[in-house]
Amino acid sequence: MAIRGSSILAPAAAMLFFILLQLQYEAIHSASVTYLVGDEEGWDPVTDMEGWTKGKNFHAGDILEFKYDRGFDVSVVNKEGHDNCFVNAEAKQFSTGDDKIQLAFGANYFIDSKPALCAAGMKMAINATAPPPSV
Repeated sequence: MAIRGSSILAPAAAMLFFILLQLQYEAIHSASVTYLVGDEEGWDPVTDMEGWTKGKNFHAGDILEFKYDRGFDVSVVNKEGHDNCFVNAEAKQFSTGDDKIQLAFGANYFIDSKPALCAAGMKMAINATAPPPSV
């Protein structure tokens, strides 16, 4: 009887295994969040960009979507570039008007490359923590 009972449990165990595998897959592939920078206003001097980040929990792997009009751009800079509104040599620059940038673990700094716009508030610093554990 033990042999017969175990043959009945085998399909149930296999089904449970595949359900757990599917849940794990979905947790891994749905862990990142996409944020529209500045919400409805987009990447624009009207929005307090440093204020926009408040209350949000950013994780490494999350996506920031920068939507903006002509005349604006976004640069990923180092802390000094952020603090002093200049594009450092290692900076990555974007100018399509709809840029998606994945957050790296730790400090991430963004500015508009034009010093006057940056100084007017088109800059932000985000600390991305480790992604939440998967299920």
